[in-house]
Amino acid sequence: MYPAVDEHEEVYAAHHRHPGYVLPVVVPPNYGTPQIPSYAPPYISTSVSVRGPVIRTNRWSTNLCHCTEDPGNCLVTCFCPCVTFGLIAEIVDKGNTTCTYAGAIYGTLLALSGLSCLYSCYYRSKLRAQYDLPEAPCMDCLVHFCCETCALCQEYRELKNRGFDLSIGWEANMERQRQGAIVSPVMSQSMTR
Repeated sequence: MYPAVDEHEEVYAAHHRHPGYVLPVVVPPNYGTPQIPSYAPPYISTSVSVRGPVIRTNRWSTNLCHCTEDPGNCLVTCFCPCVTFGLIAEIVDKGNTTCTYAGAIYGTLLALSGLSCLYSCYYRSKLRAQYDLPEAPCMDCLVHFCCETCALCQEYRELKNRGFDLSIGWEANMERQRQGAIVSPVMSQSMTR
């Protein structure tokens, strides 16, 4: 009923000996180290581990809705968010984008389309990538779409708490660092004798 082994090999060889036939080769998939981009888009986590997701230890220095911790910046951001955004963008871009240029683009997008949040959420993602901050309380684009002024105030406070004086720009901050003039923020003592 079944062909003998020798007959089967002869039939197989006869049917597969023509010049156009290529034996299929199975290549196993590559499970090497995943490639992670140098920036952190809002939808990609930069924390990769063999054992699972890594719990980040870095946290935002202030919460999203604590805008009144810096009332001056809160007022500026409420009435002219392009100024605050320009200051943030210059520091996050490490001086490659000037405050005036970034603020003008932001203001133009705000005036023409009202969707300047799409531009500013990109800078939130860059800030998070630079300081390994969590994407909290939700995705960067949602934070900027729903709470634009709070998000800008939080990013401003984050850079300020990390020792940057946003009002003087990137170059002046780097000059201060070279001279050793940057001092850690002064913490008020909560208990006195």
